[in-house]
Amino acid sequence: MRVAELQIAPWEKILLAECQPDNLAVYDDVIVKTDQGLDLAKVLDVYETKEALAMETEIIRRATGEDYRGLLSEGDKSNAFQVCYELIKRLDLGMKLVDVRGSFDGSRLTFAFVANGRVDFRELVKELTHHFNKSIRLQQIGIRDEARATGDQGRCGRGLCCKNSLTKFSSVTSEVAEVQNLSGRGSDRLSGACGRLMCCLAYEAEGYKDLAAKLPAVGEAITIGGKRGLVSGQNLLKQSLQVRFKGDKGEADYTLEVDWKK
Repeated sequence: MRVAELQIAPWEKILLAECQPDNLAVYDDVIVKTDQGLDLAKVLDVYETKEALAMETEIIRRATGEDYRGLLSEGDKSNAFQVCYELIKRLDLGMKLVDVRGSFDGSRLTFAFVANGRVDFRELVKELTHHFNKSIRLQQIGIRDEARATGDQGRCGRGLCCKNSLTKFSSVTSEVAEVQNLSGRGSDRLSGACGRLMCCLAYEAEGYKDLAAKLPAVGEAITIGGKRGLVSGQNLLKQSLQVRFKGDKGEADYTLEVDWKK
């Protein structure tokens, strides 16, 4: 079975659907049918599987130019954002508004926000419903989703990967930094605009793991030139080791840089 992963907004959950038509590709826009009606979604991935997956939506067709003209305009989006922002201030709610999206059929507005905990936004929904005369949905999102929605500039001087090129977030853990010998730099230098470890750390992680597998581990005892020493450091890209040896005849211990080829 050919499966498509879809997303209606960058901060919405990923939906699964049977890939129809078969030639859909990543970044294609499609009209989908969900339990809330018709909507426009982007294809994040397409793959073959034999697993029995629960399909959460149905792809109706590819999106057309006419479909885009019916979406919420930038002016209307800006107005809806400002109205909600002012209401949040007036109601003194502990939440930060991030984005707003209109449904494909124009009957619903979804407001995305971040907050440190749970927020009682019932009065906010009531006032928004009265103002716009539409169905209102409030969606709490995470800080990585906020960075993707708002965009920014990374340490490299370019736009954030999550905004410009990544279709899905991958898991970036401290292990990814450790395998690249970056953990000693401190979390502040390895964190992105969202405060989490930078997504780009995962790009070369597998390559570094392959390089690390070719070298003895730090702390391992090895023999070089007939002398027994302990590995005290690695340079994965050069495929070299720092090896510490015991000094002879009471001399101080010493460290050598050793090329290591397997």
